[in-house]
Amino acid sequence: CVCVCVRAQVGSFGRYQWIHMTLFSLSGLIIPWHILSIIAVCPPTSACRTIQRYVVPQWHLLTTNTSLNSSEAETEGCVEGWTFQRSEFIATTVSEVRPRRAQSHRGRAGKIFVSSRFGRRSVLIWSYLQLGVLGCSSALSPSYTAYCIFCFLSGMAVSGIILNGVSLMVEWISIKQRTLVGTISSFFFSIGQLVLAGLAFWLRDWRKLQVVVCLPAFLFFAYSWWYSESAFWLMLNGRSEDALKSLQRVARTNGKKDIAEKLTVQMLEDHMKKELESRKSTYTAVDLIRTRGIRRITVCLVVAYSTDHTYVRQVSIYLIQVIFGLVDFPAKFLALVMLSMLGRRVTQASCLFMSAAVIFANILVPREMQTLRTTLACLGKGFTSASFTTVYLFTVELYPTVIRQTGTGLMSTISRVGSMAAPTMLVLGEIFSTLPFLLYGGFTVIACGFALFLPETLNIHLTATIAEVEEKWSQYHTVPHCTALYHTVQYCTALCHAVPHCTILHNIVPHYTTLHRIVPHCTTLHHTVSHNTTLYYTAQYCTTLYHIAPCCITLHHTVPHCTTLYHIDPHCTTLYHIVPH
Repeated sequence: CVCVCVRAQVGSFGRYQWIHMTLFSLSGLIIPWHILSIIAVCPPTSACRTIQRYVVPQWHLLTTNTSLNSSEAETEGCVEGWTFQRSEFIATTVSEVRPRRAQSHRGRAGKIFVSSRFGRRSVLIWSYLQLGVLGCSSALSPSYTAYCIFCFLSGMAVSGIILNGVSLMVEWISIKQRTLVGTISSFFFSIGQLVLAGLAFWLRDWRKLQVVVCLPAFLFFAYSWWYSESAFWLMLNGRSEDALKSLQRVARTNGKKDIAEKLTVQMLEDHMKKELESRKSTYTAVDLIRTRGIRRITVCLVVAYSTDHTYVRQVSIYLIQVIFGLVDFPAKFLALVMLSMLGRRVTQASCLFMSAAVIFANILVPREMQTLRTTLACLGKGFTSASFTTVYLFTVELYPTVIRQTGTGLMSTISRVGSMAAPTMLVLGEIFSTLPFLLYGGFTVIACGFALFLPETLNIHLTATIAEVEEKWSQYHTVPHCTALYHTVQYCTALCHAVPHCTILHNIVPHYTTLHRIVPHCTTLHHTVSHNTTLYYTAQYCTTLYHIAPCCITLHHTVPHCTTLYHIDPHCTTLYHIVPH
């Protein structure tokens, strides 16, 4: 497909990818400024002003030996206003905008379907502009209602930046660098969290803080026009000419002008013939549960994303932001190592399990030992950050291109529901003090179990269509003792044996029924006899195996539809394909 073959020709990790990764990662600095700044602008410490008058006349109290039924006394709201604790903040939304209700939630809705229709680049550019304009407008909010509306729309923009930015970046890089790039980008979120603590401590005024955290969005909007739209997405949406222009631009940026001149629309369509034939005109959220393989992925990810918990601060709000930001660095470095060595599924399950273990351990710690409880909270935050770093990359790799934004958008919405539900579960502590921790830990253990049912995507190419996902994950099977089997016989029902000494086994016989034996001395096996029925034996001195032909001296792409493979005479001086019956 074009995502593998053509992208490799134009450069899968060259100058363009480095610039793209750097620019998007820098914009990731402002993401925590908008997600976490609500903590800084809405401190909870408040109380009613002292009432200077009385509702019920009490002149009779001057008479001795009298009494009054207290149930007759009337109560009223805080008509005298509120008083606020200002040791941490000079001005907040609560103290200035004065909401009439004590509790409110900041909405954050993901742009689930827009990017699937208009593309990653267009929605990303619009999201930067929307965040800058509406974010700064919220600082001028005359009422609490207007403030909530601006925050809700700004939250939509944040979702658009995260979802489209990650997908656009991943779709332009190769398999080997995908883990590294995804993890490095997540480090900027942690850096942004540290910067937010410093900005809030310095400004201490919610209006000034809101303007400062929104102004960089205009800079990111200005240079986001430089990004190229995903060629894969353009091809699947019938925009072959635009896909060709994107690929040629990337090739020139990577210093491959000769490749850019050779690319044609016909070449792209030939590479993606299978994907183009199986595509549909439109895709909706129903496609996330319509087929068996996609439905399994969606259910497992919903459980994983819903286990997003909130920690209650016990120390200074500035200090806890710094601590939680610092703990992300070793946690995400650990995630990088595990993702590269163990894969996505094991890493995700391990991080969730350790998060649950920390939560259960916190139950056994007395409340008087605040230092130990804070330490456990930091460990839990670290494992949760590693889990989210993994699951965001995992989600992009699991869903095919045609519904990738729909799937990641839905999962982002589910994670926000988990974030809103976590604080409300703390109220259950009034019934049983350890009940919230038991629920947090229990849900995390359940998510750990569901993560094990997800298919592994380490060193797997991104899929294009739903049919490709169903075909790959429903029949994928490899022999456990084969040490270097990345994409071996992806559509094979039974892989009987592949010698572990074959160190380079990529895409071997993708349409095979049974692969019996591959000789260990065949060190380079690419696309071997793609339409054959049975491969019995490959000669030991065959060093490069392409396609089989019985009488050709230079054997490259001959007789691909042969049903039975016989014998090549030894007088063939170039022995590429010697497979006796």
